[in-house]
Amino acid sequence: MAKNDSQMLNRELSWLEFNSRVLEEAFDATVPLLERLKFLAISSSNLDEFFMVRVGGLQQLLEEGRSAFDPNGLTTEQQLAEIRRRTERLVADQYQCLMKELDPELAVAGIQRLHIESLNPEQLAHVERIFTHDLYPLISPIAVKMLATFPLLPGLRLNLLVRLEPDKESPQTPRFAVLHLPRTLARFIAVPDPAKYTCIPVEEMVAAFVARFFPGETVVECMPFRITRNADLSVREDQAGDLLGHMREVLDARKRSNCVRLETDERISDAALAFLRQALRITFEQIYKVPGPIDLSAFWALVKLPGFDKFKDKAWPPQASPGVPPDATMFDIIARKDVLLFHPFQSFEPVVRFIEQAADDPDVLAIKQILYRTNENSRIVAALARAAGRGKLVTALVELKARFDEARNIEWAEALEHAGVQVIYGLKRLKVHAKVCIVVRRESTGIRRYVHFGTGNYNEVTARIYSDVGLMTCDEDLAADATAFFNAITGYSQPIQYRKIEAAPHGLRAKLIEMIESETERSKQGQKAHIIAKLNALVHRDVIEALYRASQAGVKIDLNIRGVCCLRPGVAGLSENITVISILDRFLEHSRIVYFLHGGEERVFISSADWMPRNLDRRVELLVPVEDSECRSSLISILKTCLKDTVKARRLLPDGSYERVKPARRGKPLRSQEIFYRQACELAQQAQKNRYMMFEPQLPAKTTRK
Repeated sequence: MAKNDSQMLNRELSWLEFNSRVLEEAFDATVPLLERLKFLAISSSNLDEFFMVRVGGLQQLLEEGRSAFDPNGLTTEQQLAEIRRRTERLVADQYQCLMKELDPELAVAGIQRLHIESLNPEQLAHVERIFTHDLYPLISPIAVKMLATFPLLPGLRLNLLVRLEPDKESPQTPRFAVLHLPRTLARFIAVPDPAKYTCIPVEEMVAAFVARFFPGETVVECMPFRITRNADLSVREDQAGDLLGHMREVLDARKRSNCVRLETDERISDAALAFLRQALRITFEQIYKVPGPIDLSAFWALVKLPGFDKFKDKAWPPQASPGVPPDATMFDIIARKDVLLFHPFQSFEPVVRFIEQAADDPDVLAIKQILYRTNENSRIVAALARAAGRGKLVTALVELKARFDEARNIEWAEALEHAGVQVIYGLKRLKVHAKVCIVVRRESTGIRRYVHFGTGNYNEVTARIYSDVGLMTCDEDLAADATAFFNAITGYSQPIQYRKIEAAPHGLRAKLIEMIESETERSKQGQKAHIIAKLNALVHRDVIEALYRASQAGVKIDLNIRGVCCLRPGVAGLSENITVISILDRFLEHSRIVYFLHGGEERVFISSADWMPRNLDRRVELLVPVEDSECRSSLISILKTCLKDTVKARRLLPDGSYERVKPARRGKPLRSQEIFYRQACELAQQAQKNRYMMFEPQLPAKTTRK
C-alpha cells in the first residue's frame, strides 16, 4: 500500500488488501485443496464486483470532470493509478496461485485441466463431437466490419475475438469477428479419462474448431476476452414516480454502460488489442492481460465436483439452538425468554419456523417484515404469501435497490403483491438495510408483539455460510420501538424518539459517537474504559475521529473489522490504544456487535449497520440493545473469542498492511470459528440430554363435549 501521512487509510486500497487476505487462504497449505480453490474463485468474483462498483464510480467521476480528494488525500486520478498498481500485483498472485500451486496439486488429487494440444486422439474425437453437436449450432459469429458495428456484449461473459486474413483488395485492413459464449455453456468440458476427472476450458474447445465458423477464410488469431461494465448506476428517485419501472431501466442501462475493464489473454497481438481498445473506448490502464484462463470465479464448478469430499472442509452442519426446543411453538419460547441465535453454528430454522408458524397461527393478526435480500424458493416468502391468503395483514418492505439483487427482488415483490401482501418498494433517496420482522398476536392477556432483529438477511442459503446473530424477543419496549420504526418507514411519519433502539440515518451515528465519547470521559476521570466492535467495514470519518480521541484519552479499543478499515491503528499519539484484526475463515464474518464497558454496566448492541457513510448517513439501519443477561454474556463471549484468534486472524498495521496473528510462545493456537462450532455442538447435545431427563406426561388430545 502506498505510503501516506494521512490519518485515514484509503478505502479502495484497503478493500484490495482485504481481497489479498482472501487470496492468502488460497495459498495456505493447511486449508483443504478444494477450499483453497474456492477462495481463489471468491477473490476473482470479489474483484469483478470491485471494478463494477468502486472503479466504475471513480471512472465515472473522472469522465464527468468531478475529480476530488478522498479523505486520504488522493485525487481520483491518483486513486485509479494506485488501484491499477495494486490490482496488477493481486492478479499476478492469483495466477501464480492457480498455475504454480493449485493446478499441480489438483492433478495429483485427480482433477486435471488440460490444454487442447495435450489431448490424446480419443479425447480429441470426444471434444470434436461435443463441439459439433452442442456448441456449433448454438454459437453465432458476429462479423465486425467497422468499429461502429461492434456488438453490445454483456459484462462478465466470455467472448472470443477472431482475426481473419485481410481481403486481397484491402490487404492493410484487418478483419475481425466476435463469438459470444453464452452463460448456459459449461465452462469446463469433461473428456474421457479412466483415472481422473479431466477437462478443458470451453473457450479452448471453440478456438480449436473456430475455422468451422468461417469456411473459405483463414483464421489468423483467436483470443478470449471479457469486459466489465460500470454497475454504479442508480435511479433518479426525484424523477421516479414508478420506482419499479425505473429500476428496470437501471438494470437495462447496466447492459449498455461503459467498459471499465478489459481482460484478455497475454498472447493477444497488438493489432487485435488495438481493435478492442478502440471498439470499447478504453485506455491502456483499463486493460489486464492474464497468463491463464480468464475469470477464475469459474473454478467454482470444480470446487463443487462430486466425489472429492476428502479435499474439502469437514462438514459443520448447523446445530439446534438450546433455547429452542423442537416441540414448543416459537411464541411460547420467546414469551418465556429472549432467544439469541448465532448462525451458521446454530440453525436458521427457528427464524423460518417463527415466520411459518405466524402464517399458520389463527391468533396472529399481522406480520411486518423488511426483506433486503432473500433466496430462490424462499420458505419465508412463501409463508408471507400464505399468511396473506389466510386473511392476515402482511406488510413487506422490499428493497428494490439492493445492488445486484434488483431483478430478483422485483420478481418476488410482484409475486407477494399478487398473493395479497401489502408491498412497499423501499424509500426515496434511502436504502432500507435494517433486518426486522414483527408478528402481532392476539392472546388471552391482550395483543402481544414478537420481534426478530438480525445482523444478516432473511436468506436461508447465506444463513449457512455467513456468520450472523439474531435476537428474538417480546420485550415491550423493543416491540414498541420496532413497530414505531416500521410505521415510520412505511408511512409518511417523521422519525421519532425511540425508547431503546436507534435508527440511521437520523440517530444511529450520533448515538455511537455519544457512547464513544462517554467512554472517553470515563477514561479521563480515571475509570477503566473499553470499546469492542465487530463489523464488516469502518470508513466513517466522524466515527474514526471519535475513536482516535478515545484512544488519546486512554480508552482500550479492540476492533474486529473483516473488510475495509480506514482507521490507522497503533500510531503514537493518535491510536496507540487501538488494535484492529480481520478474521477470514470458512464462514464469512458478517455480524455487527458493539460493546461498551460503560463503567462496569456493560452495554452490548447488535446492528445491521457497518460504520460507513452509506450505512450511517444514507441508509435505514438499526442499532438494538441486548439487555437479557444470558444473551448479552453470549455476545461478549463471541467478541472476546474472536479477539483471541491466532489461526485465522490478521492484524492491521499502521501502514495499511496486515500480518498474521500468531500464538504466544508456548501458547496453543485458537481458531474462533472452530471454538464456536464446538460450543454449538456441546450446547445442542446438552439440551437434547436434558430433554430426555425430563419426564413429561402424554395427555390425550383435547375434545369438545357435545
